[in-house]
Amino acid sequence: MHGAWHGAWCWRKLVPLLVDEGLEVYTPTQTGVGEKADLLSKDISLETFIQDITDFLNERDLHNVVLVGHSFAGISISGVADRMPERISRLVYLDALLLQNDQSVFDIIPPELVQARRELAQQTSGGVSLPAPDPSVFGVADAEDVQWVKSQCTPHPLSPYESKMKLTHALGNGLAATYIAVTPHYQATTSSRNYAKARSDWQYVEMQAGHDAMVTSPQALCELIAPLAKAQPLRVPSMEDRALKFIEGHNREIWIGIAVLAALVVFFK
Repeated sequence: MHGAWHGAWCWRKLVPLLVDEGLEVYTPTQTGVGEKADLLSKDISLETFIQDITDFLNERDLHNVVLVGHSFAGISISGVADRMPERISRLVYLDALLLQNDQSVFDIIPPELVQARRELAQQTSGGVSLPAPDPSVFGVADAEDVQWVKSQCTPHPLSPYESKMKLTHALGNGLAATYIAVTPHYQATTSSRNYAKARSDWQYVEMQAGHDAMVTSPQALCELIAPLAKAQPLRVPSMEDRALKFIEGHNREIWIGIAVLAALVVFFK
C-alpha cells in the first residue's frame, strides 16, 4: 500500500521485480488519491483507508497475504491486521507510520510539522487536503524520477491525519512483522522507527535509499521484500490468545476454583 500523496503508480518499478521472483502482487489505491483523486473529501478517515484494503482482500478472496505498507499506509495495514489477521501472513512496514489505539498522526509527529500542515491545508483547499511536497522530500533526486513523481502525486486528504486509530488488539495483532527503516530517515517516521526498533518480536532492518525506496532503489527493496514474502511465518500468539488457550486447557480446574471461592465467600459471610 502506498503512502500519502501517492497511488498504485509508485510501485511501477518494484512490481515486475517481485513478479520475476514468482510472487503475485496487487497494488490498490486508497480513496481520494491517485486514480481515485475524484473521491477526495472531508469525509475520508483512517477507517476509510482500512476499509479500502479489507474490501479489496474480501472481494478477491485473498489469503496468506504479505501486506506492505509504505509511510502513511503503515497505519492502514495495522488496522487491517487488527480486523482480519487470519488473512495475513506478515506485515512489512516500509519507512512507515505506526499508531497505537486512540492516536492520530498529528499526535505523533513534531508539533511544528502539524501546525505547518494545518496552515497549508487551510491556505490551499480550505482545510480539505494537503498539496504534495516536492519529490526531494521523499528522497527522490534523479531528474527523470523527480519529473515522474511530481506529475503523479495528488493532494492527500487532511482528515486521516486528524482521525483517531481504533484498535482492539495490540499493534500488529501478533502477526510476524518487519520494519524497513530507510536512511537518511524521513522526519515524520522518527517515533515509529524507534518503536519498531524496540519491539523484540519484530524484525528491524535498515537500508540506504530515499523515503520513496520503491522509486529510488527498487532492486535493493525487492531483495528485502521477496524473501519475506516467500517465508511462511507462524503467527505469534497474543496475550489474549494465550489466555484463551489456558482457559480451554484448564476449564475443569477453573470451575472448581470458582466453586471453592464461592463456598468460602458464603462461609465467611
